[in-house]
Amino acid sequence: MQAQRSPAMVGGGPGSAAGSPSPATVPVRRRCEGTAMGAVTLDLRPGLGVGPFTLGMPISDAFAQIEHQPNIYDVVHVKYFDEEPLKLDFVISFPDHGFHLRFDPWSQRLHLIEIFDVKRLQLRYAASLIGGPSTLATFVSVYALFGPTFPGIFDKDRGIYTLFYPGLSFAFPIPGQYTNFFNNGEVADLPLEFSDGTTPVTCRVSIYDSSTDSKVGVGSLMDKAVVPALPSGSLYMEEVHAKLGEELWFTIGGQHIPFGASPQDIWTELGRPCGIHQKQVDQMVIHSASDLRPRTTLCGDYFYNYFSRGIDILFDGQTHRIKKFVLHTNFPGHSDFNSYMKCNFVIYDAEGEGTQQPGNVSKNCITPRTKWEQVKEILGDCGRAAIQTQGSMNNPFGSTLVYGYQNIAFEVMKNGYIATVTLFQS
Repeated sequence: MQAQRSPAMVGGGPGSAAGSPSPATVPVRRRCEGTAMGAVTLDLRPGLGVGPFTLGMPISDAFAQIEHQPNIYDVVHVKYFDEEPLKLDFVISFPDHGFHLRFDPWSQRLHLIEIFDVKRLQLRYAASLIGGPSTLATFVSVYALFGPTFPGIFDKDRGIYTLFYPGLSFAFPIPGQYTNFFNNGEVADLPLEFSDGTTPVTCRVSIYDSSTDSKVGVGSLMDKAVVPALPSGSLYMEEVHAKLGEELWFTIGGQHIPFGASPQDIWTELGRPCGIHQKQVDQMVIHSASDLRPRTTLCGDYFYNYFSRGIDILFDGQTHRIKKFVLHTNFPGHSDFNSYMKCNFVIYDAEGEGTQQPGNVSKNCITPRTKWEQVKEILGDCGRAAIQTQGSMNNPFGSTLVYGYQNIAFEVMKNGYIATVTLFQS
């Protein structure tokens, strides 16, 4: 697992764009972790979210909320599986407030909120408060606030009884001397009070999408959390089909953006860009014997940055026509993480594969799931790679490798996953 701290570590937002220097990714700590501070109170919305965090939101929106309230969310951990980032959830954790956000690794959308230390976070539901250092979230208080519900599930191995409401669950540890009173699985009895007069206290609260009948809790029940469906017409995770050497096709909006299109064409099809940056001198052009242009600090070319689509478009500074597209996967462990939303691209050779239909991708297509070894199986070996690095101060994740083919180049991270794809006409 990898852990990062503070929002400053994750790309710094849309300012870190192709054609502009990336900001430093050294963590900024506003105070020492674990020092005392007043308990935070957040609104609980069963099946929807907690405070400013809403189920289904992209991870970039969550970071934006964190950055807007730095005095509250001043100690932040980002955790992910470095070797296989699509295997486990991305987690944003707030250790001082006792909760974390779990994001589906493929869609990068929030699908589960877990409060793992109920004494550190106070929840407001309707006009009542529960949890925090002063209001114990006991079984009795939970049942009194949320009302009757169906029998819960007892996990005998963990000694945990989980009580479920739509989009909400509470886990209660059962002392060993009382576990024999419950059968493993669904039980009819509610552990409101034990024979010694005590009542269980919540050890974990889970908030999840309530559109399905899934029961989400601790252990294996955590895996049942699903990402809420996107609203009709949403462009998030829109498949962007790339025909090598020809064009991009946006499958929901229906736009076709060919090489050679003008800035006016792009404004008409995709709208106003999120940013415009002049390109620095092309450091790779030295490898081209046919390019005899003098090397200057600025080359005249410029980028249109569409951070919300995960795409950069490079225009020739003289002809003002598209010469390159850059597609971003937004994987953690790369210096551009959280600068772009993920581009859900599908890349194929139009002559060899024919036109691909949305949602029906052949095995010879390249997507953000495709690892470098699979790319080589599809396109063949391309020879040695160029090393791309920004130095350890600007990029603590280390260097990446750039491999080039006709009409396409791949920037590959150390774990073998693609960081960016650059499309051009050879």
